[in-house]
Amino acid sequence: MFKVLALVACLLAVAIADDYHSHPKYKFEYGVKDHHTHDHKSQWEHRDGDHVKGQYTLDEADGTHRIVDYSSDHKTGFQPHVQRKGHAHHPHGESYANIHQHY
Repeated sequence: MFKVLALVACLLAVAIADDYHSHPKYKFEYGVKDHHTHDHKSQWEHRDGDHVKGQYTLDEADGTHRIVDYSSDHKTGFQPHVQRKGHAHHPHGESYANIHQHY
């Protein structure tokens, strides 16, 4: 019985080791566009082995749009490139102090 358990443990260790050293490869993407909350964002990413490339975007509270392109590999590490499009603006209307008096 001990030999059978030892054999099963060895096979399990080999199976885990093979999975650990497997070549990772994937692609994904998602997006949110909620007109009620004004939550607009997206992301995509591709990986093939040690090479990762992706982008995420989001609408900032000040009205600008942020775009971050990134890549990563074992030689150069994580390399982001951040862009900001549009002009920051703040909502017109009541002042900050007046808004908080209502609460």
